[in-house]
Amino acid sequence: MVDKIVNPAAINAYANTSKAANVAGLNAPQKGESFGDILKSTAMRTLDTLRGGEVASAKAVSGEASLPEVVQAITAAEVTLQTVVAVRDRLVGAYQEIMRMPV
Repeated sequence: MVDKIVNPAAINAYANTSKAANVAGLNAPQKGESFGDILKSTAMRTLDTLRGGEVASAKAVSGEASLPEVVQAITAAEVTLQTVVAVRDRLVGAYQEIMRMPV
């Protein structure tokens, strides 16, 4: 039987990446916050995450960032982009369904 070797650094990197990749904006809305405000703040956090991935990539090319930092930022950006695409697809599908409804 092969013993499993657990690398604490790998566990910490995974935990940090999953925290960074957590998509903001899924929290309960604050009192008095409109739907438009929620969309705007979510879009701004999404753009910040995507820009963070780009900045980390540029720093990696110039040698200013460590590999775990770059991987974490790029993973967060990738998960954010996948979420945005999934939401877009759902919105388009809902719009198409509404357009098929008889009047």
